[in-house]
Amino acid sequence: MPYPEMLVAPMRQQLVDVGFKSLMTPAEVEQELTNNSGTKLLVFNSVCGCAAGTARPGVIKAVQQAAKKPDALLTVFAGQETDAVAKAREFTAPFPPSSPSIALYKNGELVHFIERHMIEGRSAEMIAANLQAAFDEFC
Repeated sequence: MPYPEMLVAPMRQQLVDVGFKSLMTPAEVEQELTNNSGTKLLVFNSVCGCAAGTARPGVIKAVQQAAKKPDALLTVFAGQETDAVAKAREFTAPFPPSSPSIALYKNGELVHFIERHMIEGRSAEMIAANLQAAFDEFC
């Protein structure tokens, strides 16, 4: 059963406010992730404390401060748009499902992935630095 929309909406909006496109359906995920041109950042958003405390703030900081940035900023919300999340997870193999998590694609290939265990216990600054290094390498 999905989380209540009134709970999730502000958490989703944090990413939308900095330019992320929220993917709500499997068809939207398919359309975005099968277009293999350019770089794409996909954030698996979540209601958990590590998403609120470090993942979203780290992603936002990386996107706002990086010299090089992905061509597309995308997000799905775990526990909310369950079908869209399931479709998006097809594009993160061989990594097991985890939320929050962050995927970077270049020309359709998954080139960088931050799993939940790499978010827990780390600061937003550490996550931002990790992403900025990946942007420098792949974008």
